[in-house]
Amino acid sequence: MSDRNGDISTVDKLFHHAGLVRSLRGKSEAVNRSRVDRLERLAPEELFRAALSPPTAANGARYMPVQGWEKIPWLWHGFSTRQGGVSRAYCAEDAPGELNLGYTQADERTAVAHNRALFTEAVTGDPATPLITLRQIHSNLVRVVTAADAARQQPWKADGIITNATGVLIGIQIADCIPVIVADRKLRIVAAFHAGWRGTAKRIVETGVGRMRAEFGCRPQDIVAAIGPGAGPCCYAVGEEVLSEFDSQFVYSRELFHEVYSADAVHNKYPMLFLTQRAPGHSPIGPGLHLDLIEANRRQLLDAGLRAQSIHVTGGCTHCQTDLFFSHRASRGYAGRMMAVIGIKP
Repeated sequence: MSDRNGDISTVDKLFHHAGLVRSLRGKSEAVNRSRVDRLERLAPEELFRAALSPPTAANGARYMPVQGWEKIPWLWHGFSTRQGGVSRAYCAEDAPGELNLGYTQADERTAVAHNRALFTEAVTGDPATPLITLRQIHSNLVRVVTAADAARQQPWKADGIITNATGVLIGIQIADCIPVIVADRKLRIVAAFHAGWRGTAKRIVETGVGRMRAEFGCRPQDIVAAIGPGAGPCCYAVGEEVLSEFDSQFVYSRELFHEVYSADAVHNKYPMLFLTQRAPGHSPIGPGLHLDLIEANRRQLLDAGLRAQSIHVTGGCTHCQTDLFFSHRASRGYAGRMMAVIGIKP
């Protein structure tokens, strides 16, 4: 047994030198439980990041620009909200229309097309600005696109999109996953990334910045990035298999997870009354294991070479601010889609 322990210790040292941690997915539940117990324990309100109130465009669409990016004169960009459109699929009968930007089964295509025109007009001033999107598959695939791709009938399967084409918007759809948009201020290259927990574990953002360097010669010190609203660490509950996956990939993984307890005093005093049969990480009632996807992607941007002061976090949680954002989790799958877009002015 001592030889076996010595071999494992040697493997652990090699993993640590490479910036990795050996996965413990084969260990018992008791081992996994003890690992979770060592995480920082917080209440949801301690992890919530507020966002600035989004402005309303002249056409009524509400979206979030990145603070300070108005100083980049050639850049279009924005994170949409659910407010200010014409869709009726996800709102009450007496509520105003909403800005659903995804061609979901529940909504009318004409309403979504109208909403996309409203959003592109709010961002660029022209509702006819071409918009290039992806068929997102929770991968680390990154696609470099040209203006001709705006006419493509079937969007590319990927979760990252890069372009140097002028006069078009590129965008990714979101309803809890983290949107990241980046721009090379000197070479005028822009990109957008869709980062759920699977894409984050596969390093979609770090891979995307690397692709910008390889394809266009971008230098990380010239790149600015913005992380938009998604399900925040206050609400993003996951199972222990996600912790194990991140432990196997990132030496800093423990800094991304918290054990979050309900702020409800009755629940804390009588937890047995609130037990559910749902799988760990999928119950709406705490305590639970929560992942900070925003910080995870900020760390990837840093590892890709960006300076800390070049990374902006907008704040906002899609899961607990459902008046402002669509949330796939909060609505149990019945939700519209928002977009993060970026582009180069002609």
